[in-house]
Amino acid sequence: MNLTQFFLLIFLGVPTLVVVIAIFIYNSLVGLRNQCRNGWSQIDVQLKRRHDLIPNLIETVKGYAEHEKKTLEQVIQARNAAQDATGVKDQASAEAGLSSALSNIFALAESYPELKANENFLALQEELTSTENRIGFARQHYNDSVMTYNTRREVFPANIVAGMFNFEEMEFFELAESAQRAVPQVNFQND
Repeated sequence: MNLTQFFLLIFLGVPTLVVVIAIFIYNSLVGLRNQCRNGWSQIDVQLKRRHDLIPNLIETVKGYAEHEKKTLEQVIQARNAAQDATGVKDQASAEAGLSSALSNIFALAESYPELKANENFLALQEELTSTENRIGFARQHYNDSVMTYNTRREVFPANIVAGMFNFEEMEFFELAESAQRAVPQVNFQND
């Protein structure tokens, strides 16, 4: 191999290697972005399930707690806001409001022993609890996917490819209210 062939090999080999690496990085970013989108769709499925359970819960509570109309209306408004929310940040905020409103409904059950013993109410409460757990798992998966994607798009040399092809940072699905971050207080003493 003479010097001309060596320089020709380097002249063609280096750009080819750069293109292959760029293709690999691009494809990995696309895969990670799609994983994030899939994670969000899983959250969306569970939120829809939650939203679909709420009208049944409201109807069950209505019969027992007729004069608690304000609490029921707050849940309905929070549900509507959650259904209309767009984007990760707005959705997280709306869902936080809905969780707060739902906790008020379950607090009502303590004041109405007949409601607390109602089979429909208990079944709906269990279904909502199960759905909340699923939402938590889906949120964890989504946030893990977002962390992996965002980290990948920020490290060198992927940040160059990400910038060239407009791979934008994705938002985490975070708790909006500091009250939701607080550790719940448990008191087993009798009043």
